[in-house]
Amino acid sequence: MTVDHLNQLLLVCSLVLLVAVAAVRISSRSGLPSLLVYLGIGVLMGQDGIGNIHFNNAELTQLIGYAALVVILAEGGLGTKWKEIEPALPAASTLALVGVAISVGVTAAGAHYLIGLEWRQALIIGAVVSSTDAAAVFSVLRRIPLPARVTGTLEAESGFNDAPVVILVVAFSQAGPFAHWYVLVGEIALELGIGMAIGLAVGWLGAWGLRHVALPASGLYPIAVMAIAVTAYAGGALAHGSGFLAVYLASMVLGNAKLPHWPATRGFADGLGWIAQIGMFVLLGLLVTPHELGDDIWPAVVIGLVLTMVARPLSVILSLAPFRVPWQEQTLMSWAGLRGAVPIILATIPMVNGVDASHRIFNIVFVLVVVYTLVQGPTLPWLAHKLRLGEGPEAADLGIESAPLERLRGHLLSVSIPEGSLMHGVEVNELRLPAGAAVTLVVREGESFVPLPTTVLRRGDELLVVATDPVRDAAERRLRAVGQGGKLAGWLGLGRNGTDLR
Repeated sequence: MTVDHLNQLLLVCSLVLLVAVAAVRISSRSGLPSLLVYLGIGVLMGQDGIGNIHFNNAELTQLIGYAALVVILAEGGLGTKWKEIEPALPAASTLALVGVAISVGVTAAGAHYLIGLEWRQALIIGAVVSSTDAAAVFSVLRRIPLPARVTGTLEAESGFNDAPVVILVVAFSQAGPFAHWYVLVGEIALELGIGMAIGLAVGWLGAWGLRHVALPASGLYPIAVMAIAVTAYAGGALAHGSGFLAVYLASMVLGNAKLPHWPATRGFADGLGWIAQIGMFVLLGLLVTPHELGDDIWPAVVIGLVLTMVARPLSVILSLAPFRVPWQEQTLMSWAGLRGAVPIILATIPMVNGVDASHRIFNIVFVLVVVYTLVQGPTLPWLAHKLRLGEGPEAADLGIESAPLERLRGHLLSVSIPEGSLMHGVEVNELRLPAGAAVTLVVREGESFVPLPTTVLRRGDELLVVATDPVRDAAERRLRAVGQGGKLAGWLGLGRNGTDLR
């Protein structure tokens, strides 16, 4: 490759990224998940589009898709709040394991008896489309606050169910007869156990190290966090465990560890997640050949109907039966089983393994994802409103960034008071910070001053709080409590909508 070719490639890549970023605005205003826009860009660049790029390397697509999925799972884990998913963990785990098994069986039966696919092909399709995509779901529901049990269950399910689905697809795509079901269940349990152990261990060790070692530049913290997350995936995969579960759990541990410079880290991870999604979806759009999809539209619609109207509701009802979840929440969870990039990536596994009719499997999955995202995506907010699951507005959470002061054995907390925070109108002495923590500076409308105990805090203020190492966590908990519950948060122990702040 010459320098001119490299320059042309860089120009094309930068233009694609700019178009894709601009497309985010279109998707947000239309209510459609952004994956459709990115897939469309890839299709337009492909051999049937204006770009006329001929690309058919399924193995390269699978490798890049796996790498992108690692980044997306890491970003999702970093943004997962433990207090929201903790009560939903039993239900989410059951839905991610038992629910997946039910969904695979029902969907495969529909593909075999209604479409006439062979059992191997039917089981592959059933496994491929049984993985939900939290990014697709919450890109649609981002403007509608839902009960914590619903969001926690859907988010944890999407983080957990990728691992067993990948194991099933790989097992069904291998040459030779299937393993006995109890052997397959044992392999899944072993791989999930290894991935869980490695993910939690790497996450805990990484969080401990980042909290006790002051790096020379704040920009190194986001890089270190992502490196730890990727290490968890690599360690889990090399130990013959579930690398996807490992990276999600490690990232979740890191995301709840109150690391230094957290807002910058979160923004960096969010940006990497967008780049991974854009690149992955565009590549998947390039891999598909639109003129070959005509014969697979009707099978995709039929299989999608079985999945959406039978398999997903049945898996939700049976999996959540022991947890007494209200029917309104079960209805939303049944309809919120959006399929995104993961099924299309998994559909490349049988192509790489040379399974018969693997290209048809890929085409069916591609059409199914696109069609049912178009149907389910715009109707999810409407359904949430009809079921009256949207809660009232919550008090805005504080933006708190921490920087370690290694030699002083302390931390400098930068606190931003947003619109809607109940810290507005609270005096500094009413914060009742623990001994060893104090507000040392207030920045208001571009001017800085040292506050008095009677200084009244306002929306838009930025505070600098110095806390010694032993009380750093307690100081942050108290600041968030006042931001959510006002000056009486410590007495009531509750924020708005009953959020426990103690």
